[in-house]
Amino acid sequence: MSSALLSFPSSSSSLFLTKQIPAAKGRAAAAVRCSSGPTLSGTHEEESERVALVGRRHALASTAAACGVSVLGFAGDGLAVVKQGLLAGRIPGLSEPDENGWRTYRRPDEKSGGHGVGWSPIIPYSFKVPGGWEETPVSIADLGGTEIDLRFGNPKEGRLSVIVAPTARFADNLDDATIEKIGSPAKVINAFGPEVIGENVEGKVLSTATSEYSGRTYYQFELEPPHIFITATAAGNRLYLFSVTANGLQWKRHYKDLKQIAESFRVV
Repeated sequence: MSSALLSFPSSSSSLFLTKQIPAAKGRAAAAVRCSSGPTLSGTHEEESERVALVGRRHALASTAAACGVSVLGFAGDGLAVVKQGLLAGRIPGLSEPDENGWRTYRRPDEKSGGHGVGWSPIIPYSFKVPGGWEETPVSIADLGGTEIDLRFGNPKEGRLSVIVAPTARFADNLDDATIEKIGSPAKVINAFGPEVIGENVEGKVLSTATSEYSGRTYYQFELEPPHIFITATAAGNRLYLFSVTANGLQWKRHYKDLKQIAESFRVV
């Protein structure tokens, strides 16, 4: 029997996941050890840590949660564990409400990225949402994978997401990218729309517009089906795709607000 050890060192806490192999399918035994102080060695480590042996996946998640981490999912026999506070989308960035009850979200400078080692920090972006819209967790199981930087939503009105993709994935020498360098509105929506809605966008684009704010160009699209607004721009070495969507009833009732959210997106 062999074991695999995952270690996430921290100045304030440490987490170890030990997965023992082999075991019955779906019942792999695992030991989760967590400590509230810096990692120690020898008998001191054994005295400061509490060990829980678990036999089921949901028990592993519960135990890991007690250690201040989130188990995002299981891919085969692997474990996806993220330290609390580093999970994309978990650092507050909302302003106080304005006179109309709308709040401005600005991506915090200290927020972790998760878009690959070696990439420069993400240039912050901002947008506005009405009261009742809140940030929701981002999972690596999402359609856009690790390139989904943020999710927001209101269960009664709709939801939004921000995809931040490195331009090197589809073009060379674009360290100072603009959306015009990436392509025309038609090229951008045909190439990247499927990453947002999960299917070909042919015949779904109802309208296309181009706007400019502070010298930066934004492409704005409305698609149906599904009901969705997509705003695209580029900055640094990344492409930004901001999408706002809702079901049919929400779209009918809150169309004006949803469009205003989509048009408020800026890279700052």
